[in-house]
Amino acid sequence: MAEAFQFELVSPERLLLSEEATQVVVPGSEGEFGVMAGHAPMMSTLRPGVLRVSRPSASEEAFFVRGGFAEAGPKGLTVLAELAVPMADLKADDIARQIREAEEDVADASDDASRMRAQIALDHLREMEQAVGSN
Repeated sequence: MAEAFQFELVSPERLLLSEEATQVVVPGSEGEFGVMAGHAPMMSTLRPGVLRVSRPSASEEAFFVRGGFAEAGPKGLTVLAELAVPMADLKADDIARQIREAEEDVADASDDASRMRAQIALDHLREMEQAVGSN
């Protein structure tokens, strides 16, 4: 059995996880990477994607993450994400509805600043939709 290490997943809203893990696969900006106990020190920014946590009990959990960074070291891993949502909470129908609404917001924007904010929101929803579809 793989050795456990301390893992924390934090978003601006709350601490999502603070527990032992045997492996965490992180969507880094340079590609996915796995972290296990005793990992060499490193930092990486995150790209939108699915973060997968394996626990000593052999259970697994997945989260959609976007933005932020990960810091790994021999004592553990901390992921500070701008957005972190359990994949179990994401529903394809809800995301599709939000995308339609965001597309309307882009089309209805009255100025460049509003259009840019609406387009960023739309892009984020599409990233989430892609993660749900590939999971």
